[in-house]
Amino acid sequence: MAGPRPGLAVIWVTFFVALCLTLLPLPGWAEPLRPEWVLLALIYWSMALPHRVGLGTAWILGLLVDVAKGAVLGQHALCMTFTVYIVLRTYLRVRNFPVWQQSAVIAVLLTVYESLIFMLDGFLGHALPAWHWPAIITGAMVWPVVFSLLRGLRRRYQVA
Repeated sequence: MAGPRPGLAVIWVTFFVALCLTLLPLPGWAEPLRPEWVLLALIYWSMALPHRVGLGTAWILGLLVDVAKGAVLGQHALCMTFTVYIVLRTYLRVRNFPVWQQSAVIAVLLTVYESLIFMLDGFLGHALPAWHWPAIITGAMVWPVVFSLLRGLRRRYQVA
């Protein structure tokens, strides 16, 4: 008889690690290049296991990012939920793409996310920094690594 599978625990540990990477201090010059780690992990898990990771998970993680970054409560939650909605509508096609094509799709998803954050900042009267945009490029560039690591974890721990 096989032991219990750690399914949900593995998923939430990866989200915790992604949140830690999001909060990790970086030098000033590297800050604009920081990918949206939580969103990348969320995109992976919602493509791989859409029956387990969906809009509710995106909302909860977005609220955690809001609290961690000191943003307006619900700002990242709304943007992550909308981005995951797009992923859930297209995951059957996207997950069959080669990883380099998935990187292009990830760049589009990150652009949607950053555009929504940018618009909400504008509506709320916050300063509109342009330094979020390089994160789209770095996010698309690190997608193959994120994809490989999370797929390896999913297979190793038989998360289904």
